[in-house]
Amino acid sequence: MTDFILSCCSTADLSKEHFLSRNIHYICFHYELDGVQYADDLGESISLTDFYQAMANGADTRTSQINASEYEEYFEGFLKQGKDVLHLTLSSGISGSINSALIAKSILEERYPERKLYVVDSLAAASGYGLLMDKLADLRDAGMSIDDLRDWAESNKNKLQHWFFSSDLTFFIKGGRVSKTSGFVGTLLNICPLLNVNSEGKLIPRQKIRTKKKVIEAIVKQMEAYAQNGTDYNGKCYICHSACLEDAQAVANLVESKFPNLNGNVLINNIGTTIGSHTGPGTVALFFWGAEREL
Repeated sequence: MTDFILSCCSTADLSKEHFLSRNIHYICFHYELDGVQYADDLGESISLTDFYQAMANGADTRTSQINASEYEEYFEGFLKQGKDVLHLTLSSGISGSINSALIAKSILEERYPERKLYVVDSLAAASGYGLLMDKLADLRDAGMSIDDLRDWAESNKNKLQHWFFSSDLTFFIKGGRVSKTSGFVGTLLNICPLLNVNSEGKLIPRQKIRTKKKVIEAIVKQMEAYAQNGTDYNGKCYICHSACLEDAQAVANLVESKFPNLNGNVLINNIGTTIGSHTGPGTVALFFWGAEREL
């Protein structure tokens, strides 16, 4: 048994079974659906199918990050057991949750000076964040210490490539990330924006591509361009989606045909309620290890 806890937030968008099987602990974000607050608990309170259907039907969603008191209670539960903790937060480029985690850390370090409590900005989101956690679990299980694991995460987290596309601009418009005029024109022309997460952990639009078929081809071309060893890539590949499994499967099939040396099949996950509250249905994301991310 390891003498430390490997931890993240529910926004790493893996299944509960995956977290449990890899001995990765997590703390839940929150969201509101038509004014009622829920935990972002991997679809346990409300199924993700019902959640996205509610959004498609016009439900209002809001998200809230984990506050310092929640982090304090969560971390202290492990510290009381004599465990050290390595916690990776959702990217600071899209959430301020790391600030709450650091406040809790400063309080608890005075209370438990003999324990190690490390907080690392993952600069990652959704199942890319999950893929990073899965790799850290591999290294932990191979015997890496908490200090070396923290250093590895800091040194390698920007090698985790994140690419996204959306075939539905409705919630990008609703959230103000796309203007109503651009959204109307984009919808009319069947534009699917291709985005990635940059080196600061921010989601950046990169291309505007017409038709879903072409954007599926384009997102896999990014993997060909940026994956470690190109099409000889032999690492894991994760995909997540928001109520568009058929599109996610189309990307997975193309990846598996282009990359014959993958470590297992492409793993398809759901985009959870926190990230999904902002994307809405129709988003597919692709994650793999590769070149250092750029601005």
